[in-house]
Amino acid sequence: MKKLPVKNGTKTTEKKEFADTKPNPDLVIVHQDLPVLIPKKENGKFGYVNQNGKFIIKPEYHIAVFFYEDCNLLNSPNQKVQKFGTDEYATVEKDMISYRVDKKGKRVYQFKDADLGKCKFGDYKQQLYQAYVLNGFYGVIEKAKFVNAADYRDYKIYPQYQYLYIMEGDDIENPMIVASHNDRFGVIDVNNKVIIPFEYSNIKRNFSWKLGRMFEVTKDGTNYYYIDVRNKTY
Repeated sequence: MKKLPVKNGTKTTEKKEFADTKPNPDLVIVHQDLPVLIPKKENGKFGYVNQNGKFIIKPEYHIAVFFYEDCNLLNSPNQKVQKFGTDEYATVEKDMISYRVDKKGKRVYQFKDADLGKCKFGDYKQQLYQAYVLNGFYGVIEKAKFVNAADYRDYKIYPQYQYLYIMEGDDIENPMIVASHNDRFGVIDVNNKVIIPFEYSNIKRNFSWKLGRMFEVTKDGTNYYYIDVRNKTY
């Protein structure tokens, strides 16, 4: 007979659900091509900053990687933990224990061997380009078209660098290439355009480009940090 309490209860629930789904204003998007949270090291520990460089998840981890899918959890025999394998979560490590954290920094899952499934790999994308060494210098060739090493026209980039490494990424026609010139590292594309100037003592050849479209660099050989294709530091 009394309906008012029921109506009030319904309104309270609706407000709570709305509050829970409200976007986090700290997860600002300055550049669409970048992750909303970026791993950063401070005082020997890793946390996550937003695209403005503000720490959103405090630095307390020995390891912190980009927010990305974990195929072992996505294919877990434990259906309750499969959701933690999505790219809404990131893997971190503290005190030799690995966790998945959400974008608020909450540890939502602790890894267990029994929960890990087998990854199901899709079709492998064969790389179009590869590094080629001639007279001690590195260049780039397109494997399917390269015929004559003596003909400079067969090279995509004629050998001229101390070192080259083609980074793994989703766009195989336009890969990013870590190169070394005059003992400094930078990044070029397949048209030999300089993307990142040659001002670093090292650039890691890891999955940072594939996972976060960023490069992990250092100028002193010790302190590494991430930059984007605009050479902006995070």
